[in-house]
Amino acid sequence: MSDRVADLSDERYRELRGAVYTGDGARVMTALASEVPEAILQLAGDGLLIALEQRVEGAAELATAHSAALRERRNEGDEDLADQLDAALGTAPAPMLRPLPVDLEELSSALEGDPMLTGGRLDLRTGEVMLESPMFDSSFDDEDDEREDPDRWLYIDSEGSRPGYDDMVAFLDTIEDGATAERLGDRLHGRGAFRRFKDGLADIGELERFHRFADDRSRGRARAWLASHHYRPMLRARA
Repeated sequence: MSDRVADLSDERYRELRGAVYTGDGARVMTALASEVPEAILQLAGDGLLIALEQRVEGAAELATAHSAALRERRNEGDEDLADQLDAALGTAPAPMLRPLPVDLEELSSALEGDPMLTGGRLDLRTGEVMLESPMFDSSFDDEDDEREDPDRWLYIDSEGSRPGYDDMVAFLDTIEDGATAERLGDRLHGRGAFRRFKDGLADIGELERFHRFADDRSRGRARAWLASHHYRPMLRARA
């Protein structure tokens, strides 16, 4: 088994995303092909949790290596996911976190971005993320007596664009050519930094890799946010 790879091919990445979305552990293992993709440890780790639950051959060995890679990388949310993997492997006690069937991508979208467009609440019964901001019509029924029930709802305050900006800064460290990284860094100053930076990445063919990098980090932040409120994501298969 290869100790570490930088990324998956586009085809295998799409296969992995589809496998996690549908809860197909066998497809997860096919997409990963016995590798630990450092760039997308969060998504791959969720896939391995599915494969472990379904007792797919080879999942335990790969999950062990994956847990070690998460603990070595130590991005936000990595240790939380490593704890889940170790518990699923039976090598550590389960974290004292309540399972909740929440979509981490939906949660990260609510947590990050323009505070006028994001934020809301998390339904602690269903795991549904509900946007609630001045720019959206609320999904709540005004006559719903449970609207203010603290045992049902967990409020989501948007953290704004700072985490996304930090992702761009962190991505510069993955650019091997120093001059290229410096030119990209110059695009991060002033208004329009997000657009300028992504345009620069598109020019050098690195935009897709950045999206994967940023998605992985935001997925980890959403997981860490849940853990800070004593919950862990419980993946659910979808048709």
